[in-house]
Amino acid sequence: MAYLGVDTGGTFTDFILFDETTGTVSIHKVLSTPDAPDRAIMQGLAYLNIDTTDLLLVHGSTVATNAVLEGKGVRTAYITNQGLADVLSIGRQARKELYNLQPEKKPPLIPPEHCLEVASRLSATGEALATMNDDDLQQLCQQIDAISPQAIAINLLFSFIDDAEEKRIEAAIVDRVSTQIFISRSSDVLPEYKEYERGITTTLNAYVGPLMQRYLQRLEQQAPGCHLAVMQSSAGTASAHHAGRYAVHLLLSGPAGGLKGAQFSAAKSDCDRLLSFDMGGTSTDVSIIDQEIGFTTEGHIGDYPVAVPMVDMHTIGAGGGSIASVDAGGLLLVGPESAGADPGPACYCKGGTRPTVTDANVILGRLLPDAFLGGRMILDRAKSEQALATIADKLDMSLHQAATGVIDVVNDHMVRALRVMSVQRGEDPKDYTLVSFGGAGGLHVCALADALQMTRALVPANAGVLSALGMLAAEPIRERSLTINLLLKDCNTVDIEEQFRQIHELAEQELREIAGDCDMQAQYSVDLRYKGQSYTLNLLWDVPEELEYAFHELHESQYGHRMAIEVELVNLRLRLAGDKPAFDLPEWRATAQAQQRMTTVYGFDQPVPILARDALKVDQIIDGPALITETTSTTWIDQGWQARVDRWGNLLLRTH
Repeated sequence: MAYLGVDTGGTFTDFILFDETTGTVSIHKVLSTPDAPDRAIMQGLAYLNIDTTDLLLVHGSTVATNAVLEGKGVRTAYITNQGLADVLSIGRQARKELYNLQPEKKPPLIPPEHCLEVASRLSATGEALATMNDDDLQQLCQQIDAISPQAIAINLLFSFIDDAEEKRIEAAIVDRVSTQIFISRSSDVLPEYKEYERGITTTLNAYVGPLMQRYLQRLEQQAPGCHLAVMQSSAGTASAHHAGRYAVHLLLSGPAGGLKGAQFSAAKSDCDRLLSFDMGGTSTDVSIIDQEIGFTTEGHIGDYPVAVPMVDMHTIGAGGGSIASVDAGGLLLVGPESAGADPGPACYCKGGTRPTVTDANVILGRLLPDAFLGGRMILDRAKSEQALATIADKLDMSLHQAATGVIDVVNDHMVRALRVMSVQRGEDPKDYTLVSFGGAGGLHVCALADALQMTRALVPANAGVLSALGMLAAEPIRERSLTINLLLKDCNTVDIEEQFRQIHELAEQELREIAGDCDMQAQYSVDLRYKGQSYTLNLLWDVPEELEYAFHELHESQYGHRMAIEVELVNLRLRLAGDKPAFDLPEWRATAQAQQRMTTVYGFDQPVPILARDALKVDQIIDGPALITETTSTTWIDQGWQARVDRWGNLLLRTH
């Protein structure tokens, strides 16, 4: 059987193919096609000459993410209780610009005329205060018919206690309006408290669900016979059917693959405390892995909170395609605007004329025009010089000085992002290994490590397509949650474990879709807080007495104090994982003949050696300065750094 990981990024679509029969790995990159992402995938399948009949294709998709960020979801209606139609618009009343008295008003995700109210109400204890009759349902269906939505989000108060009314509404829509409307129920998507977060998550699921379903159906039709799985934001895979139904779980699909790939590769090199950065063409994702990948239920996509579990990371607009400019005050700026895949950096010769980070690296000699994508795409240095000249002229400096300035600014952006995930959380970067991946990451790894006073770094094998590799290493995952809101002292262990059993049963049914008959590992955890707090801490499930002690300890560790206040158990959480896939990387061996090449790099008097990564041997030592080229990325070993090739082909970097 063959395994193919595909990561669709903003600039490139990455492929990594593992043939189980021969034990070989093939990698490939093509420029993304944002208007039709599946087109780039089919180009890659054709180039790799893959027979899809016996293929497991694991895909990380940006379809859902882009639809949310660009406001291009489907026509959606929102159904809630009387008096709560404005919840999505009001939100938490948080202001991005605290001192701006006239902030720009952005249109709401769902227009007010598409927010419908129903005469149904549960109390906080689950008592039915008002229920809908048949006339109410008929009137609601008529309102929906007038709107003609493609999707509907249903979010009723306290539906996590009793979902009967949400199910009645869903059944009425299917019977009386259309069986083709995509329906998203909050009691199914996110049965947790906080009506705004639950409402916006349920609505986003409806907003992008039909787009995701159509995209995956189209992909399956173009790759007949393949088994299609999709990477979720929680670093686990799902079947195409489940992914289309719960599209809100895909909003960090690609970045989650990157973290899984970083964890997988670093474990081969016996590294388990990682500070990672994934620098692609459009953005950089940074995260911290202390033995295990961190997760959060307080993530955001654009301006919207997304309360489903996702990898804990910080994203900034800094990538190879980030555009450099000079503002009215003469300040050099880099990003967040990106040239993307089309037109791309000036050196791509696709019509781009504005200077980018990639153009700056070309001018400095760190990115070789004839080695890009293994020589399949020749970069035009003259175009880069023309683009950077606009910056150099405004700043009255040479081209090389301007290019150096661009690199320094983008490095500073990434250093600050890495500090957010480490220093601001009380972690010293020096205790971690900096893991670099993404097509542009290897060019900046030494500079970032130096800025953070880190002495160890790792550039994995296949770093340019590591997100795609991580998708092959990811196991199928289902996650379920439930709000119960009880004082910990009032919790009955037998009752709690029965509720865990019920959500386990539901998650197991869903997991069988892709995992079949396999062993499953369940992780039970709970969200706790002091009574009256708004936020929670997550702990593995235990008897209430042990949980209370552990919560006090964790709270003091996180916030520096503990309180003499009763503890509440807010949410139950289940993470159910299937068997790990058969995919594994073969041990490294050189596949090319070493050739001695030299190049000129700005800032160094002597020529710098160029080494092909596929010609490197296990335990080979490379002293900086040196350039290591490969098909999907380039690594710059700066002066003062030394790289060693380990048995898996990873580059272990150390300062002298």
